[in-house]
Parts: sequence; structure tokens; C-alpha cells
Amino acid sequence: MVAPTHDITHTGQEMIVDGVRIVFQMTPETEAPAEMNFFFPDFGWLCMAENCSHTMHNLVPIRGAQVRNALTWSKYINESIELFGADTQILFTSHNWPRWGTDDVREFLILQRDLYRWIHDQTMRCANKGMTPLEIAEFLEMPEEFLANEHTRGFYGDLVHNSKAVYQRYLSWYDGNPANLNKLQPTDAGKRYVDLAGGMDALLASAQKSFDAGDYRWVAELVNHAVFADPTNVKARELQADTLEQLGYQAESATFRNAYLMGAQELRQGPPPPVEVGARARGMTRAMTIDQVFDTLAVRLMQEQVGGLATTINWNFTDMAGTPDQSWVLALSNRTLLSTQGRHSDAADATIHIKRETLLDVITQSTTFVHEMTEGAITVDGDAGALLNIFGNLEKFVTGFAIVEP
Repeated sequence: MVAPTHDITHTGQEMIVDGVRIVFQMTPETEAPAEMNFFFPDFGWLCMAENCSHTMHNLVPIRGAQVRNALTWSKYINESIELFGADTQILFTSHNWPRWGTDDVREFLILQRDLYRWIHDQTMRCANKGMTPLEIAEFLEMPEEFLANEHTRGFYGDLVHNSKAVYQRYLSWYDGNPANLNKLQPTDAGKRYVDLAGGMDALLASAQKSFDAGDYRWVAELVNHAVFADPTNVKARELQADTLEQLGYQAESATFRNAYLMGAQELRQGPPPPVEVGARARGMTRAMTIDQVFDTLAVRLMQEQVGGLATTINWNFTDMAGTPDQSWVLALSNRTLLSTQGRHSDAADATIHIKRETLLDVITQSTTFVHEMTEGAITVDGDAGALLNIFGNLEKFVTGFAIVEP
């Protein structure tokens, strides 16, 4: 981990980096929870980071993340115009190509600003009329002002997905219809839909007619039930793969297209081979705080195996002496893991003396507690077996799990 040497704390803060003067604009809760733009006043250059791009961005990535604030995003772009617009000769971003000339830069920023404001306001206008996320996504159409410019079209983000993101941010995933409040999971629902259709052959015959008519969205919904009812049915898998492929061909958004084609590939070839996440996450894990490391362990706890267990372990990080992170308590209580910084428990089952890097090596499966104890890198006062109550009951996550089938 390379720790920061300087903090940027407020808009208008100025620094000279390697002889270059930079003025910062703080833009939190826009494209990312922590984000900022950079202005180079001696050159007239403005870097908009990922707050602007040559495409509509995602208000929530389809890979998964917290929903971004479209209203705040729009207002910070407006602030950029006010702060730097008149003095900017060249604008560039984290992706795509620059914009040249003050007039072009201003027009670009105005359209980007108005795009996110329009998505936000029109989605909430519809929501306040009682429309659901699906209804809003079907109803909204991009105005000509945005369709006429390549950087406000949905080549990456998509209006269908982004309108649902705005709704989710304010009103959650629930659309207000209690029929959707606690639905059957796909495998159970799929079997019942197949029965309702008169059996698998009848369902697939109907789906094939709709496929031939080009009604691909309906086919995808219908055959999804068939695949989850019987993932071994080759005919269902092939028809669903063909359908998702057609939807991918039609998608303007690259993320939508990738999702459709990924689904088609899985149906034809199966999921990718599993890979344990621990071995792939070493770099990220090393950048975590101790608190974050313990939180990741808590997520991995297999609660079904620790009923009735209660364990308390003191941690003494010998390479962090004199800091608040030297002393920690990690406790297993009611099938959850809780960590407390800055103290030890008098009632602990064991106290572990360890370096932070050694713990990270164990977590990422580069080594084991037993090996490091044998080598003398870890010493334990008290019941060393208490470690097994926690570390012997952690899930090993793998990638490569199924997406479009059970």
C-alpha cells in the first residue's frame, strides 16, 4: 500500500506538483463516492475525471455498486462551468478524447450537465405520478437534444438502466406492488410456469414462434423460466442463447451488449472455471485498513457452522506499535464477527502477536497460521485452538459461478 502524502480537502485548493500548478474541485457522490476534477490554470486545461465522458455514464454499474447521485452529479458539472468554463481551452477526461476551444468545451459541459439532470428529474416526475421502474424505463425516450450528440448517447450507460437507478436511490428496488414483495425464486417459479404453459415442449414451441417474429425481449423472459426449470434442456439453452445474442446485436450500450453475449456464452459453453478469490485479491487486500480486513472476514463467516460458539481474540500488530491499529479485539458472537480498535479484552481466549503483512498473507492464502507459528512469525498466548472457531469456518469465495442458470 502506498499511503497518500497530501490530502485534498476542499474546492479551490491549489498545489504545485512537479512544477505544475493545479486547482482542485471536490465532487463527492458523483461518478464515485470520492471524486474530484483538476484545473491547470497556467495552461487552460480542465480534467473532468470520470464526471464527463463521450457517452452517457452509468448511474449504477450493471456489475454492481452503490447508486450514484444524478442530481449532485449534474450540479457539480454546473459548478465546473462556473469555476473554470471561461478559462478552459482544452478539456480532457479519464476516457476518450479531448475537446478543444472554449466554446466547444462549454457546449460539451452544458450537455453533460443537462443529461444527468434530465434523467434524474424526469424519472422522479414519473415516480411521483405512481409509475413503477419498469413503466418509467419503457416510457422515457431520449430527447433529440441528446440523441444528436454522440457524447450524450447510451454507448456505455443506458437510459433504461439509469432511470431504474434513480428510482432505486430514492425509493428502493420495491415498486409498490405487493405481488413483487416476496416472489418465488427463479427455479421454483420456472417449474410452475412450464407446467402452466402445458409442459416444456409447448413453452418452447410458443417461444420459437415469438423468436421468429423478432419479439426477443418476450422470448428471453419466457425461456428464462424454462432454463431455470430444467438447465439440462439443450433446446431451451440454445433458444435462450440465440435470443440473448440477438438482444446483444440490437443493444447500443456496450455494457448491455456484453451482458447479453456473456449470457449466451454461458448457455453454450457453461460458466468459466472457478478461481478462488483470495489469490486474485492480494493487491486490493494489502490496501485495506485493519478494520476493513476484519470486515471482509465477517462476510466470509459460515454462520450455519458456528451456532453456539463464542470466541474472543486479542490482536497485537507488532509492526504498528504506537498507533491505534496496534491493538484489536475480534469477537465471535451470535454467529457474527465484531472488531474493536484500540484495546484488548481481559476475557480473551487468546492473544495473537503478528505483523499486519503476515495476517494479509494468511488471508490471501499465501501461507497458513500453522506455518507462520512454526516459523516463529506468529506467537499466541492462551488457547491457539480458539483461532479455528473463526478461521476454520470461513467461506472460500470463487469466481466462475453461474449467472443465467441455477
